[in-house]
Amino acid sequence: MNIVLTGSLGHIGKPLAQELVQKGHSVTVISSKTERQKDIEALGAKAAIGTMEDVDFLSATFKGADVVYLMETLDAAGGFFDPNVDFIATISRIGHNYKQAIQQSGVKQVVHLSSVGAHMSTGNGILIFHHNVENILKQLPDDVSIKFMRPVGFYTNLFSSIRTIKTQGAIVQNYGGDNKEPWVSPLDIAAVITEEMEQPFEGRTIRYIASDEFSPNEIACFLGEAIGKPDLKWLVVPDEQLLDGWLAAGMNPQIAKGFIEMQASMRDGILYEDYYRNKPIPGKIKLTDFAKEFATVYNQS
Repeated sequence: MNIVLTGSLGHIGKPLAQELVQKGHSVTVISSKTERQKDIEALGAKAAIGTMEDVDFLSATFKGADVVYLMETLDAAGGFFDPNVDFIATISRIGHNYKQAIQQSGVKQVVHLSSVGAHMSTGNGILIFHHNVENILKQLPDDVSIKFMRPVGFYTNLFSSIRTIKTQGAIVQNYGGDNKEPWVSPLDIAAVITEEMEQPFEGRTIRYIASDEFSPNEIACFLGEAIGKPDLKWLVVPDEQLLDGWLAAGMNPQIAKGFIEMQASMRDGILYEDYYRNKPIPGKIKLTDFAKEFATVYNQS
């Protein structure tokens, strides 16, 4: 098949492109950075250099594709410490650009990377942007089939705790404890997306993606062992304390408040209600596998 991927060569994009190329598909990877072209071509894919803000570029790149993979990230909207970025509005604008480009190009099969929590119109914090884009894409004509992929929290999000482990000797969040919650490896996400691309498309479908389930206290135990800190603890602080700390550090208020609300929803179990109603078969990459990767990044930082 002729497949176009947005998202450049990130945590998901790179293994996804590699897997699709290995399976014999013709793959085009969209990136906004010219310097990425050689890396994309080294994988055996074609590079399309342009921005998500350019509908004509997107339409031209999508044209003739059997499947288009759409994703949007907070990073694409701006830096977390830039106070002037409206992340929600920017990503909604990208969603509208995708919708217009799909219509103009005539593409009929779409895979969209969404997220757990996208079923919620309120109470999901920063994840509201996934809810918004899902609804924008649902406005496409009925003859456009869409597979909405909803992964849970990425293992790689745990890298953000390296700073507090080094400065405070603990993982510090506004949720924690012994209740298990699902986590996912980007490699398992790439594997599921590849699988879905090679299966028939019909209508609008949703698939959750997860790799393993562990409690925050278990995560602290595994990561602590991996980095040589067997006494590592996961500390829970009040929402206000964590928010004040992030704002004092200069974090964009929309991002800071959005993450606090999202994690409060995780703490209360609300975020995962639809996930547990539609629980997937877990992927191959377990927390013990990720702990080794975490240790490597921790020791290099």
